[in-house]
Amino acid sequence: MKSAILSVGTEILMGQIVNTNATYLSKELNDIGIDVMYHHTVGDNPKRLTETLDLIFRDCDLVITTGGLGPTQDDLTKETVAGYMNDELVLDENSLQSLKKSFEKSKRKMTDNNLKQAYLPSRSVVFANLHGTAPGFALENEGKTVICLPGPPREMKEMYEKSARAYLQKKSDKKIVYRLIRTFGIGESQLETELLDIINGQTDPTIATYAKEGESYIRVASKRDTYSEAMDAIEDVMKKIRSCIGKYIYSEDNEDLHVVVADVLMKKNITIASAESITGGLFAKTLTDIPGVSEIFKEGLVTYQENAKIRELGVKRETLDEFSAVSEEVAKEMVEGLYKKTGCDICISSTGVAGPGDDDRSNPVGLVFIGLKYNGKIKVTKMNMRDAGRAHNRNRVMLKMMHLIYEVIK
Repeated sequence: MKSAILSVGTEILMGQIVNTNATYLSKELNDIGIDVMYHHTVGDNPKRLTETLDLIFRDCDLVITTGGLGPTQDDLTKETVAGYMNDELVLDENSLQSLKKSFEKSKRKMTDNNLKQAYLPSRSVVFANLHGTAPGFALENEGKTVICLPGPPREMKEMYEKSARAYLQKKSDKKIVYRLIRTFGIGESQLETELLDIINGQTDPTIATYAKEGESYIRVASKRDTYSEAMDAIEDVMKKIRSCIGKYIYSEDNEDLHVVVADVLMKKNITIASAESITGGLFAKTLTDIPGVSEIFKEGLVTYQENAKIRELGVKRETLDEFSAVSEEVAKEMVEGLYKKTGCDICISSTGVAGPGDDDRSNPVGLVFIGLKYNGKIKVTKMNMRDAGRAHNRNRVMLKMMHLIYEVIK
């Protein structure tokens, strides 16, 4: 089955909200074996919505809409879809009672325009809205299927998971299974080059590479009659991928790098402390997002100013004066001081220039030094990043810190 996702709402076209619904639905549909061919967005305009439905159904059997099911005059998805599918709206008594109960429970007055939400296509399968007032529905006509879901993400996800997914699973006779391999230290272009022989020979499973901030992904997907058949086919390809770029892989199950690092640290009971300058506590914050990490993460310091580096870590004033705060020497003294202070198995430090602009010692934006002490040895890693903006630069450094730790503990 071929499908498209149609997001309805002028606010999306104007950039007032981010369309997370399409991302969620694409993943969910692929998981149950339904191919997503297109994403479309249209404003609250019946004529353009009808034209877009015409366009979609040239190639697809199914369209899922989000948005435009509310009580106001510009919520016209339901009316437009009903007309397009040669149906009419009728009062759905169950939806009306649910609507009244929702207003009674919240002690709000139900205005007359809310009654509109209880009118649904006469032939439709109605999906209850457990977190809002607008029900959704599925409607079929002459081999075409339209599923209409509400726009608010919380309502849409709940309705899909509780109602629409089961409805769609009856229509899919294949299983799409995929694995997402996460890599660090290799760019997308080099990754594709290393895997070119495998990519050129692909049929099923299919292989695709993606770039994300500081990382590259490989998606291996197979569409088979059963889950086990698909997994067996994927594993055959995974073996080939490991033989080509295994040293860059840190996860084969789409896990974030910090999750993998925290898991290994906790399993091996390796204690860790951090002293951050350029990252401003981002490393500590990211690591401590993981439940249970307090077992191994002992201390996190943000020594942003030179005086803080001297006071908290024992960095020498003469070192700062001679080499500047952004230097290999200072990164090393930061990590040495952190070890003396905490005695942790791993001590890591960061110092650099996040931007905008060079620092007062003419160190360029993107110059970074990361100090790492483990098993009695200290290694300082230098980074020269392009200036991609302050937030991006800081995040890249945090990821590099995680990867350096992963390399010594994996």
